[in-house]
Amino acid sequence: MLSYIEISKENLLHNFGVIRNYINPETKIICVIKANAYGHGQNEVAQVLENYTDYFQVDDVQELKLLREVSQKSILVLGYVANGEIEDALKLNGILAVYDLEQVREINEIAKNLNKIAIVHIKIDAYLGRQGVLVGDAQSFAQGLQEFGNVKVDGIYSHFANIEDTGDFSHAQKQIDAYRETLKIFASVGFKDIKSHISSTAGTLVYEKNQGNSSLIRFGIGLYGLWPSEELKKKFEKDDFKLKPVARWVTHIAQVKTLPANYSIGYGLTYITTRETKVAVIPQGYSDGYDRGLSNIGEVLIKGTRCKILGRVAMNMFVADVSHLDDVTAEEEVVLLGKQGEAEITAEEIAKKTGTINYEVVARISALLPRIIL
Repeated sequence: MLSYIEISKENLLHNFGVIRNYINPETKIICVIKANAYGHGQNEVAQVLENYTDYFQVDDVQELKLLREVSQKSILVLGYVANGEIEDALKLNGILAVYDLEQVREINEIAKNLNKIAIVHIKIDAYLGRQGVLVGDAQSFAQGLQEFGNVKVDGIYSHFANIEDTGDFSHAQKQIDAYRETLKIFASVGFKDIKSHISSTAGTLVYEKNQGNSSLIRFGIGLYGLWPSEELKKKFEKDDFKLKPVARWVTHIAQVKTLPANYSIGYGLTYITTRETKVAVIPQGYSDGYDRGLSNIGEVLIKGTRCKILGRVAMNMFVADVSHLDDVTAEEEVVLLGKQGEAEITAEEIAKKTGTINYEVVARISALLPRIIL
């Protein structure tokens, strides 16, 4: 196998244990494995966590269907579910996000026809401006829910807008205040003693240890050993709270050759050799999720040493300078992300070079690459 993603079971369980020990023992954990487990492999990750987590969370019905092949856990489907997919979602015992009474009416009718009770969580838009019930509409929404006999409200949740890369949590506090007010409104209508969740990894770090805003927390980016931001890493990383990256992206050299001086490399002639240069052809590219923005600035690891990318990253391959390496040959291991020996290339490094965030770096890794659990 030429190219694949190695997944460290040890590091995955380490990260789960770190957050488990951080929060109150009675708080339940939702492991977020949407977007192919942030690029790490949905079902591969789920099988490792099946006996540890309380819930899984996916985005859509296709992810739910795939996950049901390996998991019997409670599964939250928090993205949009089209009317034509509701029946499949209910048959698979998905817990659906709701924020529109017509949507709930459709779910109720389908549940009635299936002789089932649909379990739902209500999404509150507490100053995020995306999907969800506006706080000002919470009273009428809560009252409207009471007419649906085949829908059970199991939880209410929201999501922070600005908590990862800031030290100013004033907007987050505004959201918490609005969210708590909404919980009171639902309780006054009769929805009492139901689950609540507002915190992802970042929110958990900032708010959940002492304040306990949620009966559930959604553990996403931290599960994979990645920090939501450098600011939060500096503030919260301690001897007893260290996250360990879970993924290692591996490929192997396709060809080694020496190019003469004044020789162009790759599309667009963006790199011309200034001297005789030994290069390795690497069989990965932007179709595999390796960003084209790494052209001429990215690096890979070969023999535990950094090797600079020369020329443009193409759809299926790119070239790296190996002039400084002895005895490098075809099929030598190449690491695009992760450790090789003492050297390491992090998702944060790649994100900085390409002008994005670590979430996108890993989430864009092609689902076609095999995921191997170590």
